[in-house]
Amino acid sequence: MNPVIIGNATLYLGDCRDILPTLGKVDAVVTDPPYGISVPAQRRGGAVEEWDIETCDDLVDAAVQAGRWAIVFGGNYYRLAPARCWLIWDKMISPGLSLAHAELAWTNLDQGVRLRRNLWSGPFRQGNEERNGHPTQKPLEIMRWCIGELPDNAATILDPFMGSGTTGVAAVQMGRKFIGIEREERYFEIACKRIEQAQRQGDFFVETAA
Repeated sequence: MNPVIIGNATLYLGDCRDILPTLGKVDAVVTDPPYGISVPAQRRGGAVEEWDIETCDDLVDAAVQAGRWAIVFGGNYYRLAPARCWLIWDKMISPGLSLAHAELAWTNLDQGVRLRRNLWSGPFRQGNEERNGHPTQKPLEIMRWCIGELPDNAATILDPFMGSGTTGVAAVQMGRKFIGIEREERYFEIACKRIEQAQRQGDFFVETAA
C-alpha cells in the first residue's frame, strides 16, 4: 500500500475502505463517488454491482468525515445531511441527449447555492478537452471551480474516488496538496500520468518566473 509521490500529490492504488482509516484529517474532500452504483438496478438496466447502496452510503459518509470541508458530486443520491450550499454544474445539453442535464454536488460550505455552465455533451466539450477513457470524467474547469469555492486555507485536498485524476490535476494547478485513492489500476495509471504532467508544467512555470 505504498503510495506514489508526485510533487505535492500522494496517490494510493487500493480500496478507500482500507486506506481512508490510515489517513489523518485533511482540509477538504472533493470527490465524485460511483453514485451510479447506488441507483436502483431497474433504473440502470442491470444488476447491482459490488458496492451496493448501503456500502456506497457508508463510504461517502466516511469520506465526508475525513475532511473539514467536503464537496461530493452526486450528493443527491446519498444519505447526507441537508445542505445550504449545492454546487450545480449545468452541462448545457440539448433535451433528449442525456438523462441528466445537470449534476449536483453536495457541500458543507456555509454559503448560498452556486451554478457553473460548462458544455459537456458527447463530442461537444467546452475548450475541446479530451476524454481519457473514464466513464464519469469531469471537466477540469469544473473541478477547479469546486476547489475555488473552498476557503483559502484548504491547503490539502483528498479524493477517495480519484478515477482518472481530474481533481488531482486541478489541485496541483491551483497550488494545493493532493491525496488520491483509486482501486482500478488502469485509471490509477492515467491519473498518475496526468498529475505528473500537471506537476511538470507547474514546475516549468516556476522555473521560468525565477
